[in-house]
Amino acid sequence: MKWNSIASSEKIEAEMPFEKRLDAKSVYALLSRTVTKHQGKPAVSFQLDSDPKAKAETLNWGQLLARVTQAANGFKSLGVSPEHKIAYILPICTEAVVTFVAGTAAGVVVPISPLLEPKQIAGILKLAGVKVVVSMKALPKTDVAQKVAEALEECPDVSHLVEVDLVKYLSFPKSWIAPLIRPKVSSKHSATVIAFDDLLASQSGTSLSFKDDNKDRTAAMFHTGGTTGTPKLAQHTQNGMLYQGWVTNVVLTDWSEKDSVLCPLPLFHVFAVYPNLMNSLATGSHIIFITPQGYRGDGVFDNFWKLVERWKPAFLSIVPTAAAELMQRPIDADVSSLKYSLCGSAPLPVELFKKFESSTGIKITEGYGMTEATCNISVNPIEGERKVGSVGIPLPYTKIKIIKESANGSLLECKTGESGEICVANPGVVAGNTYTDAEKNKNLYYKKDFFKTGDLGYIDEDGYLFITGRAKDLIIRGGHNIDPALAEEALASHPAVAMVGVIGQPDARAGELPCAYVELIKGSEVPVDELIKHAEDNIGEKAAVPKYLELVDEMPKTPIGKIFKPELRKRAITRVYNESLEKAALSCRVHEVIDHPKKGLTAIIEKNREIDPKQIGKVLDKFIFTWD
Repeated sequence: MKWNSIASSEKIEAEMPFEKRLDAKSVYALLSRTVTKHQGKPAVSFQLDSDPKAKAETLNWGQLLARVTQAANGFKSLGVSPEHKIAYILPICTEAVVTFVAGTAAGVVVPISPLLEPKQIAGILKLAGVKVVVSMKALPKTDVAQKVAEALEECPDVSHLVEVDLVKYLSFPKSWIAPLIRPKVSSKHSATVIAFDDLLASQSGTSLSFKDDNKDRTAAMFHTGGTTGTPKLAQHTQNGMLYQGWVTNVVLTDWSEKDSVLCPLPLFHVFAVYPNLMNSLATGSHIIFITPQGYRGDGVFDNFWKLVERWKPAFLSIVPTAAAELMQRPIDADVSSLKYSLCGSAPLPVELFKKFESSTGIKITEGYGMTEATCNISVNPIEGERKVGSVGIPLPYTKIKIIKESANGSLLECKTGESGEICVANPGVVAGNTYTDAEKNKNLYYKKDFFKTGDLGYIDEDGYLFITGRAKDLIIRGGHNIDPALAEEALASHPAVAMVGVIGQPDARAGELPCAYVELIKGSEVPVDELIKHAEDNIGEKAAVPKYLELVDEMPKTPIGKIFKPELRKRAITRVYNESLEKAALSCRVHEVIDHPKKGLTAIIEKNREIDPKQIGKVLDKFIFTWD
């Protein structure tokens, strides 16, 4: 059945409960089923360099299953279980794919961003109860091995560190030089170090040494903080993972094993693992990963269209920041293989949407997802109406409610077209146990099953979901709520603007005032005054016009390419507090702004024995953010 409307979702749901659609009850079983159908066909490819002619490794489905089986057996032999987790702290590589699938079979897998600092990594390892860590062996130009070693010093319960050596992906002469200049990693941790390839070589790849339990249990935990900066561990079940693979295939209506996916997204993020990797596991389609950093890799944007020509993918995942970068490069290659592109992480500006489609011939379908729902929630139907600016209709077996708080504090469901908080229920939402920390699950659900996302939006008369903002992003100016999207959309409409991030900067009188950070299209020059005037002319709500605007060379982003607003808030707090201290003739300044676990964003002031802290308090206590 073609999925193209709310009505088609209802027909699909009426046929049978979702669980009955699953002919595999675990991720490992899904891979095994796919191998029986497509054993000799290409499954996973990875190239370390962005050069379109660079060396690449490709595994067929049979080879992938053998490696996953070896890894699962190896992890089990090291003590991995549902109680003793396995984490991987890896850039994009084939070993990350193998570890993810094998980890779900052996126990619970915990993907962790290698971009995090050692203390953050250690905190996640301890919170998850990790026993085995898979990471990379030291290489020039990367500090991942050193950061992991430092993190493990704080984690005595981690018994083994399994090291992946990426040298094998290098071409000569780099493959010869890299081991000679490999940096030394000083470490005091107690974990036993084993080579990834040695662990696999010691195990059978024919069958599991243990029984695949086929239970709908927690099989993965992803750390999430989104753009708020505070990590939490979201739990994913086998059914939630399988749902993502199944439903992506429903969205891509004529998809088959003959098609392929280009995925320049990090494998510690749900966008890469679920609508991309899980779809390939479910359909037998070839998935291609480029460079350890994906879109962020050296030369990726400059070589991107040539890489498309090389691999001939039909499907491409993008984020708005990547789309903006790609539209600044000429399409200098044959990209006719591309059919679809799923865009997520943030709304795609209308003009950028039109330009990308007309330039590439791709059908862009914008979607909405989050880690807490095991990724995808809604998508614009490829075969139905794609409403630009919306994030589509709820996927089959996904229900959305929009709620608001009444005058007496009770929750009410919003009318059609009325904005409120988005709440979601689907097979990917672990109702009651979304996070590992029970305290974080309190007051998190509407009518028990609906996860309160914290995102603001409305549903129109056709059932399409529109995101209007983020509850945590709201700027509260003198008690008046301002949606930053108003200023962001207005500034983004300027032809010289590439990206915009609007946050609330502290103000002694109003609490917060709108503050904009703008990244221009490369080669453009626009005075700040012109951008302010453009905002004034295009924002209907006077209170939402930025009171401060700053041009930045590059916007801070999350690993998935979303504008990282905590960094913008920290910059604003630092600037405002320093200006206030200077005006008060106090010779101290903000050393840094930290995300305190209880106080939230807190400005750390440099010590100065000549200044009484009470003097600092007279200046900074007027603001909403704390200081120390």
